[in-house]
Amino acid sequence: MVTEPVTLADIETAREAIRGRVLRTPMVRSNALSELAGVPVLLKLEHHQTTGSFKLRGASNAVARLDQAQKRRGVVAASTGNHGRALAYAASLEGMRATICLSRLVPSNKVEEIRRLGAEIRIVGKSQDDAQEEVERLVEQEGLIMIPPFDHAAIIAGQGTLGLEIVEDVPDVTSVLVPLSGGGLIAGVAAAVKGRAPNARIVGISMDRGAAMYASLAAGRPVLVEESESLADSLGGGIGLDNRFTFAMARALVDEVILLDEEQIAAGIVHAYREEREIVEGAAAVGIAAILAGKARLDGPTVIVLSGRNIDMNQHLKLICSESASSWPE
Repeated sequence: MVTEPVTLADIETAREAIRGRVLRTPMVRSNALSELAGVPVLLKLEHHQTTGSFKLRGASNAVARLDQAQKRRGVVAASTGNHGRALAYAASLEGMRATICLSRLVPSNKVEEIRRLGAEIRIVGKSQDDAQEEVERLVEQEGLIMIPPFDHAAIIAGQGTLGLEIVEDVPDVTSVLVPLSGGGLIAGVAAAVKGRAPNARIVGISMDRGAAMYASLAAGRPVLVEESESLADSLGGGIGLDNRFTFAMARALVDEVILLDEEQIAAGIVHAYREEREIVEGAAAVGIAAILAGKARLDGPTVIVLSGRNIDMNQHLKLICSESASSWPE
């Protein structure tokens, strides 16, 4: 089945739909990274979003598009944590039922934050695919409305509003470094950025443990990968063998993909705290990590998306107190 990609017009419509429901997050210059890279490097502080990650944009847009009958039925989603938290928050503003299905790999701090927002929690299996099976059961048996974490037109359009802000704040941007997982964020950001600044490069960055979109792009089709524990836990999970939107959009719009090991991701988290005074999770630190590791080829003003802050604080303390930032995981 051929599905039309999300367009710049869709993203502009989404911005109006979520106005007042999400923050317009700051853009700040990193002096340390600019000196290291030899070009201006700016940080898009999306981890300052209300629920601690960019996911609130897409979830808010998806909920806003539901009619009253759908809202009465309630919503359900599989999540590695941040989408579930965002959807639970967006649903709570509407007085809606929300059920979030997670695998046992999702950190406990993220599970508890979702529960605190009033959502029903289902812990199922060891992978995002296992959690998705529970979602499909609930859709069939209880009539809930499924709001996928990334492969959904309204989700992608909502995430793309971040890209509009990037180009407005940095009109001469030449590269945007974006965490890459299922592709909802990078597809939306790429559509928005390239719609306004066609020559800008979009660089996806992921971990070298079970990077599903990277493997799928290399294979030329969506493929399954084995999920592993990682500091960048939010980047885990497959893209779905029946992927409708994000695979095709990533293939068309993403210029390069960079993979990082655990020590490099840890170094990104540590740098964010020590040099930028920002607390970020592993998935959000990958853009910083790519520059520190010398893996990002930059030739002009560069924006790094810091996508989320929802890290377990005991883990964060362990990392920033480590001299080598190399003790996780063993």
